[in-house]
Amino acid sequence: MKINLILAGVGGQGILTIAAVLDTAALASNLNIKQSEVHGMSQRGGAVQSHVRISDKEIYSDLIPKGKADMIISVEPMELLRYLPFLKKEGLLVTDSNPFNNITDYPELEELYTEIKSHSNTLLIDAKKIAKDLGNSRATNMVLLGAAAAQLPLSDESLQEAIKSLFARKGEKIVTKNIEAYNKGKEIALEIAS
Repeated sequence: MKINLILAGVGGQGILTIAAVLDTAALASNLNIKQSEVHGMSQRGGAVQSHVRISDKEIYSDLIPKGKADMIISVEPMELLRYLPFLKKEGLLVTDSNPFNNITDYPELEELYTEIKSHSNTLLIDAKKIAKDLGNSRATNMVLLGAAAAQLPLSDESLQEAIKSLFARKGEKIVTKNIEAYNKGKEIALEIAS
């Protein structure tokens, strides 16, 4: 078993939190994991990406070669497009539909959505609205992780325990809101698939 994931977005959107949940769940499942350093500017508004590789065998490199990513999870739709060359032909794209419009020549949204939807295996979700409706707009990343969860080689229990562990120091209310966001993401993915 092996899965290669690219996480993308801009600084402040929780890319590293998604990676930390995946890392924690994988280690708790006795799996090997390698994660690249964050490339790009991890300040608010700067492009951020991380490679996460999970396997039941030894992993030799933390970087994913072009054409070998099984999934891209992006918290920003344009950032998703930057990493398409890394995606396998049958790979899965999971992205929020809301732009982080921090550049002057940001593409038209309809063009952006058309390009994303041109890939056969895509979950384009209004994750920001879902998180906001749940009372925690900062949990957009957990909505997207939940949407991707069924395609991950990690148990639902291990992912939820990792979320609880990572957010525990912020209090029970924050833990609960992030678990709710994760579960709503799973629910939305199921609705889209059916």
